Amino acid sequence: MKVVSSVKVGFLAMSALVSVYAVAPLNSAGQTSLQDKEASKGGSPAAPGTTSNKTKVEQAKDKSDPKAHGTPPDADSAMDSYRIGVEDELQISVWREPELSMPVQVRPDGMITLPLINDLAVVGLTTRELQASLSEKLKPFVNEPQVTVIVRNIRSRKVYLMGQVARPGPYPLNGRKTVLQLITEAGGPSPFAKTGSIYIIRTVNGQQVRIGFNYKKALSAKPDAGDIFLVPDDRVVIP
Repeated sequence: MKVVSSVKVGFLAMSALVSVYAVAPLNSAGQTSLQDKEASKGGSPAAPGTTSNKTKVEQAKDKSDPKAHGTPPDADSAMDSYRIGVEDELQISVWREPELSMPVQVRPDGMITLPLINDLAVVGLTTRELQASLSEKLKPFVNEPQVTVIVRNIRSRKVYLMGQVARPGPYPLNGRKTVLQLITEAGGPSPFAKTGSIYIIRTVNGQQVRIGFNYKKALSAKPDAGDIFLVPDDRVVIP
């Protein structure tokens, strides 16, 4: 009798469970409304293969963060904002027009000379602005001209080293350069140089200012060594 009762109880429990799922409707993803309720309470996803639930913050980050989609943020390079100067060397390339593609150097009058265009003022322009200008001027001669301008060598940005140094004179400033790097590039101070009295003459807001430079301290290469980054037209004086 006990065996029969246990079987009967198990059968009734199984029937009740089947009846619950029988009355629970399936949604479009094939899950029951009971599972929907569990998912809405923060439970596990309803069906395999469906996307995991994300918070609104995570979803907003996916939409606003370019890296989330494998796309780096847009940023102009330093060369895009660089202004062309006298003596700079440029590479002009016109697509499918080799006779119009050539290296040129900016003359002291700020001009370059190209076939069909002749003289063109370029000082103060960015490479993008010069590309647009050349494309417009070539339209009467070339069908849909595509022009690329590259600065091959920056010669217009210079600093000047004067006084007791092995090789005084002008030096190009193509990137970030410190006073110590400039002095080293010039062969170092002469034996009679007063390294404790080195200074930089710099134009700030139209006025010349004098900036002291501690050569011996800069040689220590410590974080507070006091080495100074140069800007165009700086004059470094070594008495």
